[in-house]
Amino acid sequence: MTDTFSAQELDEAFAGFQRTVAEVAVSRDWDRWADQFTVDAHYIEHAYGVFHGREEIRRWVTRTMTSFPGSYMTGYPSLWHVVDPSTSRVICEVDNPMRDPGDGSLFTATNITILTYAGDGLWSCEEDVYNPMEFGQMAMRWCERSAELGTLDEPARKWMESTGAMFARR
Repeated sequence: MTDTFSAQELDEAFAGFQRTVAEVAVSRDWDRWADQFTVDAHYIEHAYGVFHGREEIRRWVTRTMTSFPGSYMTGYPSLWHVVDPSTSRVICEVDNPMRDPGDGSLFTATNITILTYAGDGLWSCEEDVYNPMEFGQMAMRWCERSAELGTLDEPARKWMESTGAMFARR
């Protein structure tokens, strides 16, 4: 049986989670992000699979967010959230904007995240729900714009050449 928490407790825990997420977006210290999960947490990521335990989550997030396109995302702000005290969950929409390709244009995609709170500032589960094609197409458009501007660097170019073709406009 999962403990339940009041709406206020869930709001406060989520505010703390969001503060850490904002700090990690700047510091790129993915260990701090992973440390917000219980040792036995699980993470459901529809494009990458299910990860069991904080250390498996840590390895996945570090690998994913230190390579393109994750490494080019500048923040992960929640656009809105709701709390469900009966399930100890917070459901939110997360924005994932990319860095400026050089002309001030904005490239972003969103996902729905479902977090299950375990208490003491820790989360026992996260599930991210999104359309991987939408994220890939957004990253491909970012690459195309960067190439037009002459700002496409090597990691993005390699992604564009190896993976991006499946997201090219047809």
